[in-house]
Order: sequence, then C-alpha cells, then structure tokens
Amino acid sequence: MAVALQRRQARKEAEEALSRFQEMAREQAERLTPYTTQAREAAALRIQQARGWTAPRLQTAAQRVEDTVAPRVAGLLNTAAQKVEPVPVVRRRRVPRTLVYVGVGAVGLAAVYGVLRLRQATQDAEWQANLENAREQVRHTREQLAAKARETRERLMNNTATSPEDEKTTQGATEGSSELNGRVKR
Repeated sequence: MAVALQRRQARKEAEEALSRFQEMAREQAERLTPYTTQAREAAALRIQQARGWTAPRLQTAAQRVEDTVAPRVAGLLNTAAQKVEPVPVVRRRRVPRTLVYVGVGAVGLAAVYGVLRLRQATQDAEWQANLENAREQVRHTREQLAAKARETRERLMNNTATSPEDEKTTQGATEGSSELNGRVKR
C-alpha cells in the first residue's frame, strides 16, 4: 500500500510541477512577444536598407563591367540587381477583429444549423423506417387473421354439411375431451 501511496504522491507532485512550468512558460511568452515583434520589424527594416544599399552598387558594377568586360556578365548583374532591389512595401488593410468574430460566429451558427438539420433528417428517416416496419407487421397480422377466418369458415361449412352420424361422433368427442386433459383429438 505504501508503494501505491508513494506513486500517487509522485504523480501529484509531477502534475503540480508541470502546471507551474506551463504557467511560467505562458508568462514568459506574453512577456517576450513584444520583443520578438520588434526584432522581426527591425530585421525587416535592416534587410530593406541592405537591399537599398546593394542595388545601386550592383548597377554601378554592371555599368563598369558592361564597358570593360563581356556584355553577358553585365546582363547577369543587371538581373541580379533587379532581383535584389527591394519590393515597395504595400500596406494591407487589416480586417477589423469584430468582423472576423462575426464571420466565425456566422460560420459556427451555420455549422450548428446543418448538424441539427442532419440530425432531424436522420430521426425522420428512422421514424419512417419504424413506421414502415409497423405497417408491415399490421399487414402480416391482418393476412394471418384473414387466413384463420377462412379456415374457421371452411370448418364451419364442413361441420354444417356433415351427416347426423358425424354429429354423434363429435358429441362423443366433446364428452371425451375432459378425458384428454385439454388435448384436442382430430
């Protein structure tokens, strides 16, 4: 028992430590998020500046090489300069957060509505299947009852058409039925 108690205690301590580390990681992530954003923006600015500084120098080198070295090398340098030249920053307009929330809410409502409709359709189909089974059972029972009624009618017709001797035998049969202990003799 002591081993099980120690294991439980160790699990509890491990879970507590894990929750403390998770909370500490969340706090550090919240604290460092602005710094990472600033670092990303600074790096993007430095890359932009480096491209702006490099592009004219590559063009100047291309002009000099064009005059002195082969035109083929100059074409390659011009192409490299065009590739390195910074792309003008296009400010994208951000979608307002409330509009995003409303859109997500609308999509969620549409999904819930679809699920409910699908569930209702499933229930309707199941109800229809049960109704069809009940109808089939009623039809089957009705056919059985009709067959029994025909059999009984035929017996009655045969009994009325029997001769007086048959009536005596049936009378004797009814008298002996108590002796048969509920079993029917045919």
